[in-house]
Amino acid sequence: MASLIISFMADDRPGLVETLASIVSEQQGNWLASRMSHLAGKFAGIVQVQVADKHAQALTDSIQALEKDGWTINLEASTQAAAAPQACAKLSIVGNDRPGIVKEVSQALAKLHVNVLELNTQFESAAMTAEALFKTQAEISLPKGLELIEVSDVLENLSNDLMVEISAA
Repeated sequence: MASLIISFMADDRPGLVETLASIVSEQQGNWLASRMSHLAGKFAGIVQVQVADKHAQALTDSIQALEKDGWTINLEASTQAAAAPQACAKLSIVGNDRPGIVKEVSQALAKLHVNVLELNTQFESAAMTAEALFKTQAEISLPKGLELIEVSDVLENLSNDLMVEISAA
């Protein structure tokens, strides 16, 4: 069995997911996991597919053929075995938006050897003041011995306007 990671981007329009799902199904693939989102008129995603070795090339060729329809495609074979279980946590951060905030947060997490498993960020206006707010939701994996409070303290020390919530997943 082959495990393929497909990342794609295309101009957003109805039917993109159905097109990809049909190709996977037609080529005997099994859709295992995915993350997709609409951003600024584009639709982008990443999908993990499992397929029998004898169908892997046909699936790859069919997906790459989407490029003629304006899709940007990247396919990678995944050979990584499942990682050893680590403590996972849910992280939520809200603060005043400013250039570099994602860099500051990600840099702080990297220094703690925290692995980001999933990251969702958004910009929105505060309800009462209409100030620009940065919001993030993340799933993270902590190295052995690192406590949730340590992560929270490091992140809160980045700026006095960051509100950090972290809990075991």
